[in-house]
Amino acid sequence: MDTLSGLLESPKARGAFLLKSVFSPPWGLHIEDRAPLSLVTMLHGSAWVLREGVDPVQIAAGDVAVLRGPEPYTLVDDPSTPPGITVGPDQRCNTTDGEDATEAMSLGVRTWGEPHRTGSTVMLSGTYQAPNEVGRRLLASLPALLVQPASAARTPLIGMLAAEVDKEDIGQEVVLDRLLDLLLINVLRSWLMEPGTGAPLWFRAQSDPVVGRALRLLHERPSQSWTVASLAASVGVSRAVLARHFTELVGEPPMSYLTGWRLTLAAELLRDPDLSVANIAQQVGYSGPFALSAAFKRERGVSPQEFRRGKRSEETLTTGSDGRTVILRT
Repeated sequence: MDTLSGLLESPKARGAFLLKSVFSPPWGLHIEDRAPLSLVTMLHGSAWVLREGVDPVQIAAGDVAVLRGPEPYTLVDDPSTPPGITVGPDQRCNTTDGEDATEAMSLGVRTWGEPHRTGSTVMLSGTYQAPNEVGRRLLASLPALLVQPASAARTPLIGMLAAEVDKEDIGQEVVLDRLLDLLLINVLRSWLMEPGTGAPLWFRAQSDPVVGRALRLLHERPSQSWTVASLAASVGVSRAVLARHFTELVGEPPMSYLTGWRLTLAAELLRDPDLSVANIAQQVGYSGPFALSAAFKRERGVSPQEFRRGKRSEETLTTGSDGRTVILRT
């Protein structure tokens, strides 16, 4: 698996929250669901996306907005319109007077808004419930707001998602999850490939003839007993050259990057109850379950068993003042 494929494999939706919203101006929603990642795409009409620290952005039909959480954001028909509905962490909707409007605005299967359903604004929202472990590095590198214009999309995925969101067929949740994943991957791939968008260091490093090869080897063979010397020999440079060049381009030393990648893979594999910790350790390059457990607890603050049981603290990705990713535990 190459570097980009491994990172774009996730986030991987598992029972994502999807909703079609129907409104007529003036309308406004303040979203406080604390979701780690949300997508909003317009089917008809337009909307303004407002969030702290970001200039207001208007999205029109066919545009896709990706919003990194957990900070709140606002969707309105016009920047001057005050939001009349607040969406909370449990997806409950309340008016400015505190009245629960969740059921009153329900329009059937995954649809809500104005009862007459003839609103001039129709949008689809998809919300990931938790950051996927393999996608952590990618998720942390995203800007607070990323918009893909319709002109750059060139994909039938929005139409397919719109056609499926109203259905209640067998396996519908899985179909919607996969369509949401594909739409997100399409946006992220466009963002990463577009010059001057601020793509993360690890992505730009892939084009380097030395560091790019080293990254591919680490991603394709995480279980190998790598050292800086063996990795340097595999890409045909000296140990010192690789260590210096890798750190400059990626932002961290080769073995530090490898440790993070191995533990990320381990966290994803721990979701499979049929895999033992010993088996996972072997797959990701640790000598045994004790070595993996020690590294995992040092990095994550919990043992693999605790992580698997789901008794870890809630984790939120944010960015510190130095630009590095910080994991907040609450």
